[in-house]
Amino acid sequence: MKGYIAVIFSVAALSRYAFAAGTKELSITTIKQDPYAMSKGSGGELEGYCIDMISELSHMLGFRYKLHVVKDNRYGAMDSSGNWNGMIGEIIRGEADLAVAPLTVTSIREQYVDMTTPFMQTGISFILQKDEHPFSLLAPFSIETWVGILIAFMLTGLCIFLVGRISPTEWAEPDTDQHQFTLLHSYWYIIGALTLQGAGPHPKAVSGKLVSAIWWLFAILLLACYLANFNSALQLDKEHNSIKTFEDLANQDKIDFGTVENGSTMRFFKDSKIAVYRRIYQQMERKKSYVPNMEEGVRRAREGNYALIGETVSLDLDVARHCELTRSEDVISMRAYSIAARQGSPLIKNLTMAIRQLSESGELSYLRDKWWTSSCMDDDEARTSDTLRPYDLRGLFILLGLGLGVGLLFAVLELLFKARDRALEQKKSCCSVLTSELTRRFGGEGEAAQQVATDKSKA
Repeated sequence: MKGYIAVIFSVAALSRYAFAAGTKELSITTIKQDPYAMSKGSGGELEGYCIDMISELSHMLGFRYKLHVVKDNRYGAMDSSGNWNGMIGEIIRGEADLAVAPLTVTSIREQYVDMTTPFMQTGISFILQKDEHPFSLLAPFSIETWVGILIAFMLTGLCIFLVGRISPTEWAEPDTDQHQFTLLHSYWYIIGALTLQGAGPHPKAVSGKLVSAIWWLFAILLLACYLANFNSALQLDKEHNSIKTFEDLANQDKIDFGTVENGSTMRFFKDSKIAVYRRIYQQMERKKSYVPNMEEGVRRAREGNYALIGETVSLDLDVARHCELTRSEDVISMRAYSIAARQGSPLIKNLTMAIRQLSESGELSYLRDKWWTSSCMDDDEARTSDTLRPYDLRGLFILLGLGLGVGLLFAVLELLFKARDRALEQKKSCCSVLTSELTRRFGGEGEAAQQVATDKSKA
């Protein structure tokens, strides 16, 4: 039944349009703006929300059209001599029959051109870097960094244990002396080092002291990075959580804010009689926090400590593409986008009816969802720019790795020198003595006792 009614409507609209314009090919002007009209490949073709919408309208009303981009890349404004530029100027001069673009309905424009019922509603809001998660003690470091720290902790404890076993300075007589640096004590020792206190006996060998010093240096620098980022993230979290409306934005000076210079949004705040909006304009003017274009504003907002003010539909597109941004729910100065035609044009009535049908059928909502698709599949995947990742701390991890390696090397060299001296005393090969030492230190109590008994029988 719905399909039957739609067919009747389309036929009726086609008849009305054919009566009004015959078989004339319409000239339609537009402007390149993402995602309304964008270049498609290298062939010069266009795609986007407005391109799809005009295609649907042409099918419903049965007209042919030729699309071109406005020559001066402007929407349309009147200069001091009373002449119009941009798409509105092309409509007035008869260079185009229709202007299909995110063209804002204003009282001054409606004095010179006719405009259809709005196909999209918008307003003014602002975006800023969002606080992805409630602030916690783990926030200064990313998950990957915490995993790296845990691995570094495990490797350092194991290294202290190995150095304590290998170095003859730490464990001179495995047969009679008790080994102080057990695996459990090694980890307890480096935990104490995190608090810059230490626990239990301290290393005596050069290799053990080197590993301890490197771990202490690693711990101090890591704590410094954590505390610095903790304070920064805490302050930023506090500022961001307090900014919800334009009044909040006007009553703080920690985060800069601005809009596109000489744009319609800037003119709104400049001409506004409301005290809050006037303060916003005065602060933007005082700090010269304007941006030359939306792209620059989005870049600054993504870096943090900046709020970009603009039209909601454009800001929604930026939020959909950059997961670290969020848009305020406070929307002011509601406005609408419409299609423009020459005054008295019979096209306006038919286009208005067709746009209403597209809205009622959900086609305009479908196009909005199509071209404003969010790339944020999972909010948990987004991270604030202040979170330190392993790459940011790569110098610390490299320093620790080199220190552990050199410490182990020194321990092996200590044992090697002792094995060489003992080999000279016992007139044995250095390799056999070294193997015997390693067996005594890592072979277990049974094997060590057996080795002692063998040495005594030979003696």
